[in-house]
Amino acid sequence: MVTQVKTEDVDGYSAVQIGYGDVKENHATKALIGHAKKAGTAPKSKTIEFNDVIEFVRENGEVKLGDTLTVEMFNEGEFVDVVGTSKGKGFQGVVKRHGFGGVGQSTHGQHNRLRAPGSIGAGSDPSRVFKGMRMAGRMGGKRTTVQNLRVLKIDADKNLLIVKGSIPGSKNSIVIIEK
Repeated sequence: MVTQVKTEDVDGYSAVQIGYGDVKENHATKALIGHAKKAGTAPKSKTIEFNDVIEFVRENGEVKLGDTLTVEMFNEGEFVDVVGTSKGKGFQGVVKRHGFGGVGQSTHGQHNRLRAPGSIGAGSDPSRVFKGMRMAGRMGGKRTTVQNLRVLKIDADKNLLIVKGSIPGSKNSIVIIEK
């Protein structure tokens, strides 16, 4: 559902804001309820803004407030980019997070250094660890884009888009599909 259309004259740039997933009015803020009433719809749980709508407008005509966008805007066989939040893996070590091989072999006195990161920098000269050093930490749970996935089939009755390839995120997560 198109919840807002921004133009060069009023807002300084052209964009289309799209909302997805209805929310009960007693669960939404008054600002969100008023914003949705301008579009003539219920408050949405997820809103996102697309800046590059000029090509879409040229192909499909003018986008108006309150319009519903469906999968019919895609064609079978074309390639799309899918943007989503990757699965969170929690706090992970350097072997899983960055693919380190550990320190040396498992013999010759190596007691507990198999999955350790090893040296993280020089000693007294810099007297610090440089930014960007690959270390253990939180892995996953970030915005990820998978490019050039082929659209295999479009089911307009059920509003389904079947894509070949891996899509970022867990099951039932919200993704953005871009042409």
